[in-house]
Amino acid sequence: MRSTRLWFQIRIGEGRLGPGKAELLAHIRDSGSLSEAARRMGMSYRRAWTLMEAINDLTGKPALVTARGGAQGGGSRLTEHGETLLAAYETLRAELEAVAAPTLARLAALDSGDE
Repeated sequence: MRSTRLWFQIRIGEGRLGPGKAELLAHIRDSGSLSEAARRMGMSYRRAWTLMEAINDLTGKPALVTARGGAQGGGSRLTEHGETLLAAYETLRAELEAVAAPTLARLAALDSGDE
């Protein structure tokens, strides 16, 4: 049986904020590290950095600040703007999933032959 789920992107200017970029932001928020976020997602640091550049380009404001390593160990954190982007995406996802749940359940039943 295949998974039936909601998938969407938010178009902002010429770019998009979708589940992959939102997941990257959430992992950075939770781990305090772009490299750790990339590891958790099974992607290269370079790919994660490229995605962050695309996120920053969405509105022309940085979503991430980084600190170089050293005695403090470096790291990354979301800016207030990054937190706002992630919160907006997560809120919209939750709202859409709540509204779509009955329809998704009907579609899942069709796929499994339960109907």
